[in-house]
Amino acid sequence: MSARHVTDATFESEVLDNERTVLVDFWAEWCPPCRAIGPVIDGLAVDLAGKLDVVKINIDDNPKTAARFQITSIPALKVYRGGEVVKTIIGARKKPELEAQLAAFIR
Repeated sequence: MSARHVTDATFESEVLDNERTVLVDFWAEWCPPCRAIGPVIDGLAVDLAGKLDVVKINIDDNPKTAARFQITSIPALKVYRGGEVVKTIIGARKKPELEAQLAAFIR
C-alpha cells in the first residue's frame, strides 16, 4: 500500500471535499528530493491509514492544481482540512520530523 495518486480531475473530490484531513505531496519525477521522500510519504500512508489520508500529485502531469495552489518549490507537502491549507512543509524531511509536524493533525 502506498499514497494514492490524485490528478487535476480528482483533486477537488479527493482532497478539498474530503471529510478527513489530507496530506498532499506535490512532486515531480525529475526532482531528486521528491524521489527521496517518496518512500517516506508511502510509509506515512500506511502508518497513518484511518487517521490521515495521504495522496501525491505530480505537478508536471497536473499543472492546473500546481498553479492553483502556487506550488513554486518541490517537494511541497500541504495539509488540507475542510478544503483549506492548514500547514505547509517545503523540502524533503526525514520520517520522524514529518511525524512530529503532522502530530497535531492526526486523529
